[in-house]
Amino acid sequence: MARVTGSHLIAKALELEGVGNVFALAGDHVLPVMDVMADGDFRFIDTRHEQAAVHMADAWARVTGQLGVCMYTTPGFANAVPGLTNALHADSPILSIAGCADLSDLGRGAMQEINQVDMAAPVVKGSFMVHDARRIPDFIARAVRLAFSGRRGPVHLTIPIDVQDQVVDEGEVTFYNPGEYRSPEGVLAQPELVRQAVELMRQAKRPLAIAGDGAGYALSGQALERFIETTRIPVVTEGQARGLVSDDHPGVFGFFERGLNQAASKLRDADLVILLGRKQDYSIGYCRPPSVAADARIIQIDPAAAEIGRNRGVAVGITGDVTSVLEQITQAAAGHSWGELPWLDELRAARAAQGEWAESLAAQDSPMHALYVHKALEELLQPDDCLVFDGGDFCHFGRALLPARSRGRWSYVSTLGMLGSSLPTAMATKLAFPESRVINVSGDGAFGFNGMEFDTAVRHNIKVTTVLGNDSAWGIDRQIQLGLYGRPVATDLLPTRYDVVVQGLGGYGENVETPEELRPALQRALAADRPALVNVAVQRAISPRAEAAIGRRKAATGG
Repeated sequence: MARVTGSHLIAKALELEGVGNVFALAGDHVLPVMDVMADGDFRFIDTRHEQAAVHMADAWARVTGQLGVCMYTTPGFANAVPGLTNALHADSPILSIAGCADLSDLGRGAMQEINQVDMAAPVVKGSFMVHDARRIPDFIARAVRLAFSGRRGPVHLTIPIDVQDQVVDEGEVTFYNPGEYRSPEGVLAQPELVRQAVELMRQAKRPLAIAGDGAGYALSGQALERFIETTRIPVVTEGQARGLVSDDHPGVFGFFERGLNQAASKLRDADLVILLGRKQDYSIGYCRPPSVAADARIIQIDPAAAEIGRNRGVAVGITGDVTSVLEQITQAAAGHSWGELPWLDELRAARAAQGEWAESLAAQDSPMHALYVHKALEELLQPDDCLVFDGGDFCHFGRALLPARSRGRWSYVSTLGMLGSSLPTAMATKLAFPESRVINVSGDGAFGFNGMEFDTAVRHNIKVTTVLGNDSAWGIDRQIQLGLYGRPVATDLLPTRYDVVVQGLGGYGENVETPEELRPALQRALAADRPALVNVAVQRAISPRAEAAIGRRKAATGG
């Protein structure tokens, strides 16, 4: 009977899960398992900070629908916690693995000892300590099952270094094939609920469907597209559902962000709101007036029962796989006639007004308005390009303009609003779509969080292009401060040459200060043979998102 170590068992369990890429940063307490895995079919993408490793695993999971795996030592785990928090908000099925000091020494002031399991618990779906190497396969199986169950999310395992080194008889260990503990079949709706949903849709005069993260678990948008074309109900998308059906489709009205998309702001006028894997959270006003009309009916389909009617009662609530339920509804709807509603003309008018607004701001000024930069970028886009946005006003203008045409190729920060995730996300997206160009849109403030990851991109030859809008400020917060308090506080930055920073890390960098310089610089960066950044001086312009935030705060305070 063969003798194996816990590290070999970790490697084999991950291999059975189909894991290839591992996003990691080496350290004392994971060296045994990393050494063993180096002899297998694993590729380690080692980052400069553990938070970036989690962001990469997070993005990989969302873009590919596969398990994202991140690995680090004990203080590295402390650095990883913000990334896990973001992944929970993003519905990302990831497995976090951290080593720690010998199990026998815990509680005695062991090397770098912290309570990892309890630290992770509030920001993951499950957090566990592995006490015996023989249990490693079932702990990993349990973690992956939990990560993909219901609303997806991260799960954490702490595996002490002596458990990694523990030698056991292979015959004492049971391995689990994914098909034995994870059902690939979708959860269907009761026929009566499907009938009720279709009847509500037939009665509606101003219906609007919002496809969110839960709808985006599907790797194909065929089910959503059939639903749109059968029922003629307009759809806006967000999160993992962006690009599930292209924004170019006549029944899709862009990004669900009421402060950036005038068509999405028509939500307040809808008489039927269909939430497809979309939570009733703050970003939709908790589905309460005035965000959603008091007399509007709500149909909610969600993978997690706890999300149904969370902040407002629904007319029809269905817990299940969004894609499978949509197929049921579309099949039932196909037995009826569906005409085009006058409501769609209102949405088209809002979309046209959005385009006119963008054109009005995209003047050839110096410094440039953010929309001038994004318009120049839009003219250079190819059909299979991937766009990744960070937070802040510069990026908000881009999200208002630039379309999503394919699933997994248009990403923005999660509802946590954590800045700095875009560069790691762009790198993971490039790994998922190696033949496509990946364009990272970032502000100067956001760049500071994970800018050193250009070193990671260069070392691993992950060619991404960053377009950085530099207004020497924490743009949106500065604008909100001015709108509410009349002065900025701690929101000014230096006009730093981030292109020079990237050059120092081995990438390609250019600085742009005038409109005439912009397009040629973007073309050179996109054609560069290495990771690239274009540092663009832009105006301190307030976005509709910031204006909306000011208006909400003033209304709440009576200002």
